[in-house]
Amino acid sequence: MFPVIYSDEFLNHDNGKFHPERPERLTAIVNALNAAPWAHLVDWQLPTPVESRPVMPLLQKIHDPDYINLVKQLAHDGGGMIDGDTRVSPRSYDIALLVISAWLDGVDRVLTSNNPAFVLARPPGHHAEGPRGMGFCIFSNAAIAAYYALEQPGIQKVAILDWDVHHGNGTQSLVENDARIAYCSLHQYPCYPGTGHPRERGSYNNVLNVPMPPGSAFTEYQPMFEQGVIPFLREFQPDLLIVSAGYDANADDPLASIALKPKDFGVFTDYCLQLTHRILFGLEGGYDLTALAKSVIATIEPCLNLGE
Repeated sequence: MFPVIYSDEFLNHDNGKFHPERPERLTAIVNALNAAPWAHLVDWQLPTPVESRPVMPLLQKIHDPDYINLVKQLAHDGGGMIDGDTRVSPRSYDIALLVISAWLDGVDRVLTSNNPAFVLARPPGHHAEGPRGMGFCIFSNAAIAAYYALEQPGIQKVAILDWDVHHGNGTQSLVENDARIAYCSLHQYPCYPGTGHPRERGSYNNVLNVPMPPGSAFTEYQPMFEQGVIPFLREFQPDLLIVSAGYDANADDPLASIALKPKDFGVFTDYCLQLTHRILFGLEGGYDLTALAKSVIATIEPCLNLGE
């Protein structure tokens, strides 16, 4: 069985009409998973209620108290904008906390089973920095999950692979000064948010940025994985691999100019599985609904039956 942590509550974060980061993203993926020939192998898991899991101490380690209070107050007041494209709706604060709980559940599930899991949640997180959210992201889910994993027995090193088309500036800023965490990103460059230059190496040579020029397809990505990403991760030898699984690098995505196909993400997953089966996938971007759903299917398929 393949665990997918999901709740319909994640549909209630409202960015407003015509915003690309919309609830239909999750609905499209859920429908595709339920229609897959291996739908019976999906183990749907509700996230632990926030009341039953103390997410706040972890959140406060990552994000400034003033920023956390801002998000809470904006939601309480009926909603508002963090920046030009990042909105807080009345339910967003509570949902963002539940998303964190879902990522932590994913860590628990992977470490218990020694096999992959997928967190199907929104809002995404990899652009959120300590003092602010941005780029559709409210809290830094992947970074929080990494620090939570390091509190678990036997976990001394965590790697984060970010294949979203945009550089995860938030994640990098929150982990680059910790030798226990490695961060690797493949992203279109130049593109939003303008970070992710190869010279950004982290305080312990624990950051690898792989900028991809617009128009790059699998033929350009494959050597980057084989000659850069995989050797970097293999040398680090993580006890857990977290994948910031964004799918806006698809050719059909409206927000970028990379030319990957959904099936390519299955190859990326195969590369990861050669390193470890302890992989937590967590949804980041991806805004063409058809390409997004097909890409998640392609990501999960190589993970099926690993435990058998």
